[in-house]
Amino acid sequence: MERKDQCILISGESGAGKTEATKKILQYYAVTCPASDQVETVKDRLLQSNPVLEAFGNAKTLRNDNSSRFGKYMDVQFDYKGAPVGGHILNYLLEKSRVVHQNHGERNFHIFYQLLEGGEDDLLRRLGLEKNPQQYHYLVKGQCARVSSISDKNDWKVVRRALSVINFSDNEVEDLLSIVASVLHLGNVQFAAEEQGSAQVTTENQIKYLARLLGVEGSVLREALIHKTIIAKGEELVSPLNLEQAAYARDALAKAIYGRTFSWLVNKINKSLAFKEAECPGWRSATVLGLLDIYGFEVFQHNSFEQFCINYCNEKLQQLFIELTLKSEQEEYESEGIAWEPVQYFNNKIICDLVEEKFKGIISILDEECLRPGDATDMTFLEKLEETVKNHPHFVTHKLADQKTRKSLGREEFRLLHYAGEVTYSVTGFLDKNNDLLFRNLKETMCNSENPIINHCFERSELTDKKRPETAATQFKNSLAKLMEILMSKEPSYIRCIKPNDAKQAGRFDEVLIRHQVKYLGLMENLRVRRAGFAYRRKYEIFLQRYKSLCSDTWPMWDGRPHDGVAVLVKHLGYKQEEYKMGRTKIFIRFPKTLFATEDALEVRKQSLATKIQASWRGFHRRQQFLHMKRSAITIQSWWRGTQGRRKAAKKKWAVETIRRFIKGFIYRNYPRCSENEYFLDYIRYSFLMNLKRNLPKNVLDKSWPTPPPSLCEVSELLRHLCMQNMVWSYCKRISPEWKQQLDQKVVASEIFKDKKDNYPQSVPRLFINTRLGTEEINPKVLQVLGNETIKYAVPVTKYDRKGYKARLRQLLLTQNSIFIVEEAKIKQRIDYANLTGISVSSLSDSLFVLHVRCEDNKQKGDVVLQSDHVIETLTKTAMSADKVNNINISQGRMKVPQCRPRLLS
Repeated sequence: MERKDQCILISGESGAGKTEATKKILQYYAVTCPASDQVETVKDRLLQSNPVLEAFGNAKTLRNDNSSRFGKYMDVQFDYKGAPVGGHILNYLLEKSRVVHQNHGERNFHIFYQLLEGGEDDLLRRLGLEKNPQQYHYLVKGQCARVSSISDKNDWKVVRRALSVINFSDNEVEDLLSIVASVLHLGNVQFAAEEQGSAQVTTENQIKYLARLLGVEGSVLREALIHKTIIAKGEELVSPLNLEQAAYARDALAKAIYGRTFSWLVNKINKSLAFKEAECPGWRSATVLGLLDIYGFEVFQHNSFEQFCINYCNEKLQQLFIELTLKSEQEEYESEGIAWEPVQYFNNKIICDLVEEKFKGIISILDEECLRPGDATDMTFLEKLEETVKNHPHFVTHKLADQKTRKSLGREEFRLLHYAGEVTYSVTGFLDKNNDLLFRNLKETMCNSENPIINHCFERSELTDKKRPETAATQFKNSLAKLMEILMSKEPSYIRCIKPNDAKQAGRFDEVLIRHQVKYLGLMENLRVRRAGFAYRRKYEIFLQRYKSLCSDTWPMWDGRPHDGVAVLVKHLGYKQEEYKMGRTKIFIRFPKTLFATEDALEVRKQSLATKIQASWRGFHRRQQFLHMKRSAITIQSWWRGTQGRRKAAKKKWAVETIRRFIKGFIYRNYPRCSENEYFLDYIRYSFLMNLKRNLPKNVLDKSWPTPPPSLCEVSELLRHLCMQNMVWSYCKRISPEWKQQLDQKVVASEIFKDKKDNYPQSVPRLFINTRLGTEEINPKVLQVLGNETIKYAVPVTKYDRKGYKARLRQLLLTQNSIFIVEEAKIKQRIDYANLTGISVSSLSDSLFVLHVRCEDNKQKGDVVLQSDHVIETLTKTAMSADKVNNINISQGRMKVPQCRPRLLS
């Protein structure tokens, strides 16, 4: 409906099903609306507000077992997705008089019976209540405490569960039930007259309960019930009350407490239903659906002030219905220039004016009578009515009626001819109910209450406000006027509830009753207007805006007049002439099927439009992404180019500075260190050290070393020495004992033979072997003779006789102390290291060597001439074993063998 606020007006007689229709509508929305955690909470609270309001505001009447005794208008707020997000309730004219009085066959409000029937024993004990309703004065007047169609016990469970869903705390529930219980106790307060006629409280036990439940002083409450405070000329006078006045004060307090508590309850529910826009960021303003569930037209055997107000409300709703359907629709056809034959209908404005007209209406006369000084009574009010509106065709009294009508009218009654029929009202109690006065001292007592709800309901500002409060009828008239404004601002829909029979029986239809309701509700006239009229009408601008996408000529924009655009559009859609009319500002479509076909075409069109919008949006979105990325890339590129440029400039500047300092340092290189040459010298040192790092010797034999600059020669030598030491230390740390022994022998051989014997270079790359003869190659007898002597080295040699130099194969064995020359199994000669005076060898590449032995006794055979294929190895090991390294004589050229004594040579 183009996101317009809606309202549903539910009307009908009392008992026709208005409350049930309201519940069905709420249940429908609860089932069909989108779901979320927050939406579920709101839906639960909307649904659960009904049982609570019904318990406190509904009662059994003669016509209806669950009659709403108050008017209710509920706004349900929906977000753009159609989910309920909040709500608000307005209540109208609670029938407070039911608290203290019920007609025969009727009950008080449901909550009293539910509390007594379903309340837990502990709860009832705290509240001072008994389960029997017959014990309470306010519950027995209708003589109908229990009803077969109502289960108060089950309803109590529903109400308690609903209170928790609506977010009532345990303390608030306790305070609320304390007030309900206090009303029952207040009804049981009894009075007795003293000799002077003043009233006294005779039920002290009830006062104690009331003091505890209402949170007031018992003595103060007692005094307030039997006295009233009168302010005259600035002075306060306390006047005792008689029995009738005390009973009135008690009932007035009960009605005030219950009525104000009901208003507090509605406000509390509204707080829990409030639409919290801060919790829903990004939502557009909520769309509102209003539900009006208000008391229906009532005609009882005894009709009083409440029925007068209720029926006046129904007159206003009927007037609204006429204004929005019959009257306004026909006037719209005439104003738009649509050919139309008027349909006659009854306009109840004459009745509404009778009730609410300023200065002349019944409410104005009632208020005037309530406010005027003097002894005003209900009968003086009736007399004033007869004098003021005696000529009105819809008003009649016993005095104004003809002889026949007087028989059905009492002297204290007047009759109004409503749109739904005649209703006779008794003026008894009209003034008291309209004044709705509560004595000042009772207000003061309630203002001091410790019960949070009572304290909130009775504000202290009432005690200081000297302005007379509005009467009940005026308040109701003003609230109805505001309600009419609310309903007129919304798009209305109607539910007319028809009551099938007065016996409250299912499946039974009373034709006379139904015809009467159809007639006075104006349904036939409305049907005739609808059948002859048009089902849909919209301003050209709105119609064109909604359906322009269905025609290529009007989409996406129409530049001409809206009237012309709609004409083009309907021609394109193929509307037949009898299906629509063009008014001055609106188009009128007669048949719903024509509108439905247009809506179906719009739904199909929406799909293609949605696809185009999606494609356009995706293209736009991607282009925006691309442009954003492009801007970002340009920003990054410009920043990077700037950074590179700055770096390049800084690098050039640094290079220039460096070259300048380098050249200046080179010029001053031979000067002592100063600021001009320190950079150059540091660079030279750094370059040398880095070059040295890259070209260090790889091993101890590598003698290469970079050439240092003149200023670093001394440092270079120190570094070279340290490097060599480090390599030697590292090398030594890594070698094994066997390899160390090998190196020791090589070093000794180098010291002895290097540059002295020609065949020494050939021996350098060859490793010295521990022994050239294995144990198996030495004769066992020789080993036996040696005993404990360990053979350190053995090598095969050739011995030359000194006489004739005949060659003989021998084995040379080195032990710890001696040299043995062995011939197979026989030791030919033993030479102790102490007797070995030296060793001779030539500088040539021969393999001969001579062992020089002392010849001091005849046991020594003298020097020994030997030849070994491993002469360097053999001599080195012999010299090291005998500790004769310095006793080796290397002869240049040929070696001369010295001769011993002749006898030895022989």
